[in-house]
Amino acid sequence: MKPKDIQLIGTELAIVWDDGSESYFPAEFLRKHSPSAQNIGEKDIFGTQYGGDGPKEFPGVTIKGWDFQGNYAIRPMFSDGHGSGLFSWDFLKGLEARL
Repeated sequence: MKPKDIQLIGTELAIVWDDGSESYFPAEFLRKHSPSAQNIGEKDIFGTQYGGDGPKEFPGVTIKGWDFQGNYAIRPMFSDGHGSGLFSWDFLKGLEARL
């Protein structure tokens, strides 16, 4: 599924999908669930975890804008400076169940 339209409405990222369904993601929720290595960490080949040990809640954070990553994802820029998480369309649809 792909988005037909993406807009910022207040502090929520609103997406209209190509099937006509709509999703609304609060900025704080998206920041908390950013799939970036900075946010969730990453493991080396030996299983050692690096990163992902920062804050887990982001009160008051907003979305300043976003860039499209090809035809498969967006990269939101948050008011706290975070901007390395790539949110694929499938990942965003999966996040709906966690709202």
